[in-house]
Amino acid sequence: MTELWERFSFYGLQGILAFYLLYTLQEGGLGLGAAAAASIVGAYGGAVYLAQIFGAWMGDRVLAPKRLVFWGGVVITLGHLALAFIPGAAGLGLGLGLIVVGTGALKTNITSIVGFLLDSNQSKRDAGFSYFYMAINIGAVAGPLATGIAQSMVGFHLGFGLAAVGMMAALIQYAVGMRNLPEQASIVRNPLLRSKAWVPLLVVAVLAGVIIMAWSTRILNSGNMANATTLVIVGASVAYLAIMLSSKVVTPVEKTRLRGFIPLFIVSALYFGFLFQNFTTIAIIITERVDLHLGSWEFPAAWVTTMGPLAAVLATPLLAKSWSRKGNRQPNAAAKISFGMIQIGLGYVFLLIVSMLSGESIPLILMLVFMVIVGVSEVLVGPIGLSLATRIAPSMYKSQLVALIFFALAAGSSLSGLLGQIYAAMNHEAYLGMIAVIAIVLGLALRAFTQKINAAIGAGL
Repeated sequence: MTELWERFSFYGLQGILAFYLLYTLQEGGLGLGAAAAASIVGAYGGAVYLAQIFGAWMGDRVLAPKRLVFWGGVVITLGHLALAFIPGAAGLGLGLGLIVVGTGALKTNITSIVGFLLDSNQSKRDAGFSYFYMAINIGAVAGPLATGIAQSMVGFHLGFGLAAVGMMAALIQYAVGMRNLPEQASIVRNPLLRSKAWVPLLVVAVLAGVIIMAWSTRILNSGNMANATTLVIVGASVAYLAIMLSSKVVTPVEKTRLRGFIPLFIVSALYFGFLFQNFTTIAIIITERVDLHLGSWEFPAAWVTTMGPLAAVLATPLLAKSWSRKGNRQPNAAAKISFGMIQIGLGYVFLLIVSMLSGESIPLILMLVFMVIVGVSEVLVGPIGLSLATRIAPSMYKSQLVALIFFALAAGSSLSGLLGQIYAAMNHEAYLGMIAVIAIVLGLALRAFTQKINAAIGAGL
């Protein structure tokens, strides 16, 4: 339930953020151009997930996961309140910054706690994480539904306020249940030596200084934020994998599993880049090409992107039961991810055909069908990656391999910002065709190597 309410607040904000940036001042927005809005949304999403590597490191080395989850929730709440009550760019910058920091502390550690609660059996873990992912998607549905109608009827700042209420609900529920968490959630697995306690503080201070200097000198700006975030994420992902693969505390068998995980990580990152276009490219398409009017009533823009998570919620129990029923006969992790990538590619084929037949105005109902196709594909990728990471992680890097899954989300989110910028500069149909071809080809390529990948990630298990 904590994760459900936290995702309510996160996706409640995410559902209206791009529209807040794109809508004119008269409509209550900030009136930014499409490319700048996509860059900001992509960079924000990437930074949210990028911060989780630090939160995972904190959970392994400094503070117990259950305490990081609580204090992260407090900081997230403050961020939503800043967006709700401080207008303009100041509220945007402060609010998003606090949410980035708080989510970094909360997200990987709460996922690790779920791993502690579940059985070590793979089929049960996949089913359990599918239900955990369903809770995420319920929040992802309810959040934009609430903030979307609030924005449509009153304004964006009420929507931001509802996101704050959702996070407060998460905090209350978590505080009540903290005492019932397993003992592992209270343990710092690999505590940092007191003599090195200054290291994380120095890293945070240096990073903050670099960001402030780059922004003040305009080296970093709203137009290139997604580019910069993507470069940082790719570099950090490579460095992080290199550290684990060269670590003396990681056994040879664990390193074999890590090497098998690398292609799944890359494909997942690209998949989430296509998926998270819901908040960048698709938001631009909705603003520019979709007629939201149903008679005299205007369908809230944020509700369109809600159809994807809603479809995922409805599909999750069906697939989870299927995985549990099939047991060892179910498709392996690599096969499931390949199917998800192919399906999202087919979704873009559908949108391309609709666009070619409809011209400049895409019917709302067909846009909703596209969102359903894309949404169901997420069930084949998201929970499977989380389950796999908690199962194959090196014993000394439990939280941090989960963080690497969130690096895939980070890369995908920042990539979605870059893709939004590319869309703004390309022909509409050509762009949709490009995404469709890339996704389907990648899915088929991964499918061809699933047996080899599965053998590597299953080493020693």
